[in-house]
Amino acid sequence: MSGDGASGGQPLGEQSAGERPAGEWPAREASAVPSGPVVRRSSVRGQVLAALRTALATGELRPGEVYSGPVLGERFGVSATPVREAMQQLALEGAVEVVPNRGFRVVERGARELAELAEVRALLEVPVLLRLAGTVPVERWAALRPLAEATVRAASSGCPAAYAESDRAFHHALLSLSGNEQLVRIAADLHRRTQRPPAAAPALLADATDHTALLDALIARDLDAVRVLLHGHVTGSR
Repeated sequence: MSGDGASGGQPLGEQSAGERPAGEWPAREASAVPSGPVVRRSSVRGQVLAALRTALATGELRPGEVYSGPVLGERFGVSATPVREAMQQLALEGAVEVVPNRGFRVVERGARELAELAEVRALLEVPVLLRLAGTVPVERWAALRPLAEATVRAASSGCPAAYAESDRAFHHALLSLSGNEQLVRIAADLHRRTQRPPAAAPALLADATDHTALLDALIARDLDAVRVLLHGHVTGSR
C-alpha cells in the first residue's frame, strides 16, 4: 500500500540493519499520526499491533482518518510489511477498513451500531454469567478480584488504553470459566467492537466499579444483581 503520512516523533525502539529511522512526517497530516516509543525487531508485528491498538484506544488514530502502511512503518522504524499485517488483524477485528492503494481507515461507529453490538454482547454474556453464578465455586470468583481492582487502578489513571486492556482481561477471565473457547473468542471480538472512544476518567471509573460490584454479586450468588449489573455494564444503561 502507499499513502500520505503525518507528522512525527521518534521511532519505536532499536533499529536493526536495513531499517531506516523515522524522519519528519509530511506537514499536512501532522495532527493525524500518534507519537510513541519505537518497536524492537523481536516480535515486530506484535509490537506494531499493540502500538496501533493503543493509538486507537487513546484516539490518536482518529475515526474516519486514512493512514498508510509505509508512513506508519517509517513512524515505527520498521518496514511496511509488519504494519500491513497488523492492519489486517485490526481489519478482522472490525477496528479498521482497508482502503486499496492508500492504507486503512479507522472505523467510525455510530450510536445505533454501538447499541446493536452491545445488545448482542448482552444476549451472549448475561445468560452465561447467570449460569456460571450458580455453579462456579465462590473461591474462583474471589480469585478474579485482583483483575477487577486492576481495572479500577487503570481507570483512576485516566489512561483509556490501559483501561481498555484491563477491562478486556477481566471480562476474558470471567467468561473463560465457562470452558467454552469459541464463546470466549466471539465475546472478545464483540468486546473490542463495542469499546467506545476515549472517555473521561470519571466515566472510566464508573465503568470499572461495575466490575467489583459484579464480583460481589457473583460471590453472593445474587442472580438478580448479576443480571442487572452485567446488562447495564455491557449496554451502558445503568
